[in-house]
Amino acid sequence: MTDCKITDRQMNDRRSFLRAGMCSLASTLISTAGFRLDAFAANAAPDPGFHLVDVTSQAGINFRHNSGAYGGKLLPETLGAGCAFLDYDGDGWQDILLVNGADWPGHKREPISQPNFLKLYRNNRNGTFSDVTRSAGLDVEMYGMGMAVGDYDNDGFPDILITCVGQNRLFKNTGKGTFIDVTKSSGLGGRQALSTSALWFDFDRDGLLDLFVCNYVKWSAEHDVFCSFDGKHKSYCTPEAYRGETCWLFHNRGNGTFEDVTASCGIFDSSSKSLGVAMLDYDHDGWPDLLVTNDTQPNKLYRNQRNGTFKDVAVDAGIAFSTEGRARAGMGVDVADFENAGRPGVAITNFDNEMTGLYRLTNGGNYVDVAMPSGVGQASKDKLGFGCVFLDADLDGALDLAVVNGHIDDTVRNVSGVGYAQPPQLFLNRGKGNFVDVASAIGGGFSQPKVGRGLAYGDFDRDGDLDLLITTNNGPAYLYRNDQTSGNRSIRIRLIGTKSNRDAIGALVKIFHGTPYAATKATSHGTVIQSRMVKGGSSYLSQSELPVTFGLGKQDKIDRLLIEWPSGRTEEYKNLAAGRSYECVETKGITPLPGF
Repeated sequence: MTDCKITDRQMNDRRSFLRAGMCSLASTLISTAGFRLDAFAANAAPDPGFHLVDVTSQAGINFRHNSGAYGGKLLPETLGAGCAFLDYDGDGWQDILLVNGADWPGHKREPISQPNFLKLYRNNRNGTFSDVTRSAGLDVEMYGMGMAVGDYDNDGFPDILITCVGQNRLFKNTGKGTFIDVTKSSGLGGRQALSTSALWFDFDRDGLLDLFVCNYVKWSAEHDVFCSFDGKHKSYCTPEAYRGETCWLFHNRGNGTFEDVTASCGIFDSSSKSLGVAMLDYDHDGWPDLLVTNDTQPNKLYRNQRNGTFKDVAVDAGIAFSTEGRARAGMGVDVADFENAGRPGVAITNFDNEMTGLYRLTNGGNYVDVAMPSGVGQASKDKLGFGCVFLDADLDGALDLAVVNGHIDDTVRNVSGVGYAQPPQLFLNRGKGNFVDVASAIGGGFSQPKVGRGLAYGDFDRDGDLDLLITTNNGPAYLYRNDQTSGNRSIRIRLIGTKSNRDAIGALVKIFHGTPYAATKATSHGTVIQSRMVKGGSSYLSQSELPVTFGLGKQDKIDRLLIEWPSGRTEEYKNLAAGRSYECVETKGITPLPGF
């Protein structure tokens, strides 16, 4: 075991325990024209227009994450674990996947209250779920972290990649309600790492999903570093105690196997300490780019050069560092057009006293952190954020931001005075760059402090609004049902690729409708344009559902639906009714689905 004593002063100087006064407000204000300074105070207690109801128990979700913690303070114990909404059986209803850790060798729990398996819950279509982990063949013990869900073989059924401490695992969906472990035969075996987030995306647009995996630091139990506040008692180390590790990119060969192209594609970087990844089209060229968040290292924005390689442009784009030029503790990340301006905005969660970053993309291709003037910055300053997602929680046509928080060490209150368990936040988008945290007003115990990690959204009850799934470190999972009270309507679109990858990951969906309402804004012609990208991954160790949802306020229809498929094909449909779900198959048209 390596000895690495960290003093209080070093710890405080390092990431956020007490990095007070770090925000350079002046530079932020100069670059954020149009964002009001009184955003946080404005409408401090708005009617959210919806409630969240904790339905975990009545839905049959019985899960508790096991970090394996026994007192040894091993680094991976602080990180896990993730969650996902997925339709594993293809019945049109969102199922739930929860990743678990495991006991460390030589430190097995006695008695074992429940196996250390991940959990797959099948949607019973009546508000309840059934645990099908064993029957699905997923009762495999591993120290899991996160997952990526995607149909890599285009057979119509989503496959699952579980990131782990040690060997990651790839489970192929047989289409018969079961999975088989194809890690070795796929070419993904034989690699040991501390992997975190991952996503499927088609970086070369050949119709096959490729795989990107984040790795954190070089770590093993045998070489765990001894860190301490007082030189006597072990504490969890910060990332500076370990060397970084490169992320991995695997190219899909189309025959069930993958080729490691990390070294040749331009993403190899052994200084990275990556925790989150999201897909975006940063330069609007139709090719998928990647944004990777790093803990105490600069974030990466990998621009797709359309020839099988990527170039990191994060520094030039203004998203590598904080406003003060420092590398923050990047945790979770999500990307979406939260301004309805046709540009991909970004949220990045960070350590406490570092604030959640909220970035808008200028017409010149530069990201500007508008967290402080938007209201997100001050409200998140004393939080340590992990999972984050953009979603239209109140269906008013403007994307809101949900964040789960929680510290990494239960002794932190003795050092910095901040809480270990911390309340989640739901920032309602009020338009004009203003966000207000309404978590305490939406009920269901949502705002109760939690040691939050994973966060995902999905419409599990098919009523047209988005429900939330949360995991906690060494604690339970939570399922929150969204109940609308405002009468706002929505439209949902499920895409199936034929020339593109079957999941249509990377497709850009736009809707056009008339009268502006609530927080939306119209073009000069009076038309509101909303956009969503079909994407895997994002948040932290987690994945939300693939169908896209647009809030419409009180509108009863949309004028146009425009789909830009990953293959390059564009399709357009007109006059679609609100309050419906539609399935659009590339080259074959659009069909209303039964029910919502």
